[in-house]
Amino acid sequence: DMMDGRIGAIRDALEAAGHTNTQIMSYAAKYASAFYGPFRDAIGSSGALKGDKRTYQMDPSNGDEALREVALDIAEGADMVMVKPGLPYLDIVRRVKDEFGMPTFAYQVSGEYSMIAGAIERGWFDRNRVILESLTSFKRAGADGVLTYFALEAAKLLKAG
Repeated sequence: DMMDGRIGAIRDALEAAGHTNTQIMSYAAKYASAFYGPFRDAIGSSGALKGDKRTYQMDPSNGDEALREVALDIAEGADMVMVKPGLPYLDIVRRVKDEFGMPTFAYQVSGEYSMIAGAIERGWFDRNRVILESLTSFKRAGADGVLTYFALEAAKLLKAG
């Protein structure tokens, strides 16, 4: 999550318990994005949410805040960082990778997946090509890895060559 100090508390607890080699991936750059909608609808939480996550997730128009949040989490002991969602924030993935040189991951969230899957269903995209192209864009932007709902399918496509 995005709470300041959380990574430091987790790091301290892990080390106090003797887990000094346990790595932490921080969701350091999590934007208040409309692209989370399909997930919230699927789990039935969209209508049940009482608070506004925009109070603690980042403003989509603010790129500099991501760098500040990443720097804080690295200082607290994060070993790798996540940019979420990924596709609308490829510029942030690149900036984080260039600025910190840390293992940087992108999360292709439910809305990104749904947008692509919906276009595939309508015959607008070649399924295999668009899945791999969308994931390649993350790598080209500097991501060391991508969390995606297409993971199993992409692995099969890559294995098949």
